[in-house]
Amino acid sequence: MEAKIAFSQDSPPISIICAAKVADVPLTTDPSLPAGSAPTLQFGSGDLLHGVNPVLLYIAHAASFPSFSGQNAIEFGHVVEWLEYAPTFLSGSEFENACSFVDGYLASRTFLVGHGLTIADLAVWSNLAGIGQRWDSLRRSKKYQNLVRWFNSIDAGYGDKLNTIVAAYVGKRGIGKSPAPSLKEKVHDSKDPSAPEVDLPGAKVGQVCVRFAPEPSGYLHIGHAKAALLNKYFAERYQGRLIVRFDDTNPSKESNEFVENLLKDIETLGIKYDAVTYTSDYFPKLMEMAESLIKQGKAYVDDTPKEQMRSERMDGVESRCRSNTVEENLSLWKEMVNGTNRGMQCCVRGKLDMQDPNKSLRDPVYYRCNTDPHHRVGSKYKVYPTYDFACPFVDALEGVTHALRSSEYHDRNAQYYRILQDMGMRRVEIYEFSRLNMVYTLLSKRKLLWFVQNKKVEDWTDPRFPTVQGIVRRGLKVEALIQFILQQGASKNLNLMEWDKLWTINKKIIDPMCARHTAVLKDQRVIFTLTNGPEKPFVRILPRHKKYEGAGKKATTFSNRIWLDFVDASVISKGEEVTLMDWGNAIIKEIKMENGVITELIGELHLEGSVKTTKLKLTWLPDMEDLVPLSLVEFDYLISKKKLEEDEDFLDNLNPCTRRETPALGDSNMRNLKHGEIIQLERKGYYRCDAPFIRSSKPVVLFSIPDGRQQASLN
Repeated sequence: MEAKIAFSQDSPPISIICAAKVADVPLTTDPSLPAGSAPTLQFGSGDLLHGVNPVLLYIAHAASFPSFSGQNAIEFGHVVEWLEYAPTFLSGSEFENACSFVDGYLASRTFLVGHGLTIADLAVWSNLAGIGQRWDSLRRSKKYQNLVRWFNSIDAGYGDKLNTIVAAYVGKRGIGKSPAPSLKEKVHDSKDPSAPEVDLPGAKVGQVCVRFAPEPSGYLHIGHAKAALLNKYFAERYQGRLIVRFDDTNPSKESNEFVENLLKDIETLGIKYDAVTYTSDYFPKLMEMAESLIKQGKAYVDDTPKEQMRSERMDGVESRCRSNTVEENLSLWKEMVNGTNRGMQCCVRGKLDMQDPNKSLRDPVYYRCNTDPHHRVGSKYKVYPTYDFACPFVDALEGVTHALRSSEYHDRNAQYYRILQDMGMRRVEIYEFSRLNMVYTLLSKRKLLWFVQNKKVEDWTDPRFPTVQGIVRRGLKVEALIQFILQQGASKNLNLMEWDKLWTINKKIIDPMCARHTAVLKDQRVIFTLTNGPEKPFVRILPRHKKYEGAGKKATTFSNRIWLDFVDASVISKGEEVTLMDWGNAIIKEIKMENGVITELIGELHLEGSVKTTKLKLTWLPDMEDLVPLSLVEFDYLISKKKLEEDEDFLDNLNPCTRRETPALGDSNMRNLKHGEIIQLERKGYYRCDAPFIRSSKPVVLFSIPDGRQQASLN
């Protein structure tokens, strides 16, 4: 589609112009916007796209070769990340940092994403070229050899198209200043205390090892996703290693189902790791360490009742068992290991400091008894280490250099370091980030499990759940989730995030590509008879998306009897001219009523009428037997309060209605919808196909996808 890019003369969007040239997307330029304006893509239809990245994504999808936006959804997500990062090169103070980062990234890569040229390469290439003389000087030096090699290879392949654009728009001083770089990549600036600090303390390129350590007691949720993606980011930034380690120290909660689905979710997020390990791999060594600490007098066995122990810790009162001899402790430890009745009354505690103001240092529990079978090692062990004991030990043993932990664990950092010290193991640096909290959302796996066990949801993949599988099933694209989380960066500020922001990002990704279809509500529809309509129905082949050919075609049937939604029919007046979408205008001649309710409209086509003069633009379906039965499913939050306070019980704030199904009829093309396909029902919103067409007696199930606007409650 012919389009025009309008921009201000002082800041031409050469990345857009270069990308369009390489992609063979016809584009005319109009440098008439006022200074400081964002570039705007104007279509002949009157539609507009604002901003560099939305326009670049449009060009990527309209390109003559499909791989320009990546070969798959994961690559597309990486493309979007690079588009956000590209402006960093135009920020003078960040230019050298950006060059260094991308030079390291390209050490073993030919292209930024995948194995072919994408819009990401063109965006970064154009911004480098836009620097002008400063980049030209660096290009001649040997400082960033990988970056220069990559730049020159694109120059060699497409220089005939690109260099004329650069010559026209870039002078010696470059094209001017650009917006600040993406938050996720911005190096901390002391002048801006709100900017996230993304440098790991003491980190060296090639020597960093991080780990993502979920407990296999549930599925990965949006909070875990932030931790996983930040670990991925730092591993890539420092060309280091990423270990996925399952913290499987509580057999009562854990299962192989959770392990398998966590790995599935990690793959969904596009996270590549170097190894998968389990804390249970180290059970023998952990037991040896516990026994060693007992022998050194740094730990003891305590049989104090649980509630009394908790009270003593709060009050700083030493346990009577603290003065046990080493022999007494070892004897009780043996009872624990054997799972005897005596041993089951005991636990192992570290002998730290019962008067420390930081209560986490008041003799924490290291080992406890549990006779439940373990999902990997069965009933081999009767004792299991606590997370606080196992985590620092395994971190140090596996060579982890930086342990990323959410700031809710801040008070336990001193405990982590003290335990490492008592074990005589090397120091592992803790790096904190803020936990991702969402409004109207529970992220506690214990509370989510309650919904599963009490059948308030289908399972862990329910679209009302904040699990990765749940929100993807609801219709969220993984690249939207990645964008949303990385925009938060590694900030330590505690934030309560709105879902609307996430769904707004998602809409920007799905709208340019998802097919358009039509539906009317089955129990709320009105027949519209067109007296001069076609005596015999005929079919036209129309695009499923007027601006994206990749969405394919659909067959639309035109007949003299069509269905309208009742809500549309109820606002039509006799004599009014309306527009039937994808057809033309019609004039209402008669409105039939029964008991004050509209039962039929009668009118005639007026195809020569102007669609610009009508107030109502109506969706419609032909009155035919091959319409597809649909079930339109809407969801609401599981709890009714935006944020629960610590002393509030979630059971007191359950939302009474969280799912509503509405029967509808869809156009015949919806027989071909695939499972997981995202579409837009014209004038109704976006939907994801959860159950495709099987037979006419079984409806196609479509899940409503939020679009970022405030949703009305289902109550």
